[in-house]
Amino acid sequence: MSVIVVTGAAGFIGSSVCHQLLDQDYQIIAIDNMNDYYDTRLKEWRLQKLKEHKKSKKNFTFYRCDIEDLESLTNICQKYKIDAIINEAARAGVRYSIENPHIYLTTNANGNLNLLEICKKHNINKYILASTSSLYAGQPMPFQECLPVNEPISPYAASKKAAEAMAYSYHHLFDLDVTILRYFTVYGPAGRPDMAPLRFIKWTLEGTPLTIYGDGSQTRDFTYVEDIARGTIKALKPMGFEVINLGNNHPDKISKLIELIEEKTGKKSIRQHKPFHKADMIATWANVEKANQLLGWKPEVSLEEGVERSVRWAKESWDWVRKVSV
Repeated sequence: MSVIVVTGAAGFIGSSVCHQLLDQDYQIIAIDNMNDYYDTRLKEWRLQKLKEHKKSKKNFTFYRCDIEDLESLTNICQKYKIDAIINEAARAGVRYSIENPHIYLTTNANGNLNLLEICKKHNINKYILASTSSLYAGQPMPFQECLPVNEPISPYAASKKAAEAMAYSYHHLFDLDVTILRYFTVYGPAGRPDMAPLRFIKWTLEGTPLTIYGDGSQTRDFTYVEDIARGTIKALKPMGFEVINLGNNHPDKISKLIELIEEKTGKKSIRQHKPFHKADMIATWANVEKANQLLGWKPEVSLEEGVERSVRWAKESWDWVRKVSV
C-alpha cells in the first residue's frame, strides 16, 4: 500500500484528492492548518466527510499542522515510510494576495520549500505541486506549458512562480521526481466561498445581488473538482520533471455561468457590476494535450453538469450553507 502525504487535505481540491485516494486504497497522511481565510465550516464539513469514508479508519490519519512549521512536519513525516507528497496547501485568492502579500510568500513559497526539504531528507522521491493558470497572464491562448510565465500580475501568482522555480531546483540538484500541475478555475460542491461559482449559487438562492467585476464577458476554463483530483492522482507516476495543465479545455463566459445557475436554481439573479480588477485575468483556456499524452487524462464533466451538481449540493446542505460567509 502506497503512503501519500496530502497537504491542504481539508481544502476544496485536497479533500477531493483524499476521497479518490481512499477509494483506490492508498494510505493517506492528511495535513491541514484549518486556517480561517474563508469560513471554516466548509473545511470542517469536508474533513468530517473524509473521516466518514468507509476506508478512513484504516487508511486516513489527520494532523492539524501548518506547512510553514518545518519541525512539526518533520515530526509527522518521520513516523511513516512515505512514497509521495501532494502539496495542495496554499494561500489562494488573487485579490486578497494584494492586501496580504507576506503570508502568500511564507505559505506558498516557504511552505513549499519545507516540503521539498522533507522529500530530500526522508528519501521521498515523488512530489506533486498544485500550481495555477494565473501564471499565464498575457500569454496567447490556449495556454501551453511551454509558454514563458515571467510576468505574474498578482502576489498570488508570483508566489506560485517561486514555488515552481524552487521545485525545479530540487529536481535538478537531488533527482526529485516533480510534477507541477497548473489548475484552471476549479469549481464544484463544497467549493471555496471566495470564488464565483459558490458565491453566485448562494447569492442567487437567497436573493442577494451578485457582485460581478467587469461586464461578465470575461471567460474562465471552469474545471470540475473531481476531474482535477483524478488528474492529480494520475500524476503520481514517475515522470522526472513535468509541468502539466489540468483544465476543461472549454472556456465559458462568467455570464454563462450565471445563466446556468439561474436555470438550475430556478431563480433569477440580481446583478451588480463593479470595475474589472487589474489583478484578474480577462480569459483563461487550457491546452490539455500534454495531460492526455502523459497521464491519459481528459476532463469529463461539462460546465452544465458541474453546475447542476453544485446547485444540488447547495440545496441539500442549505441549512448550514446559508450561514456560510462569502
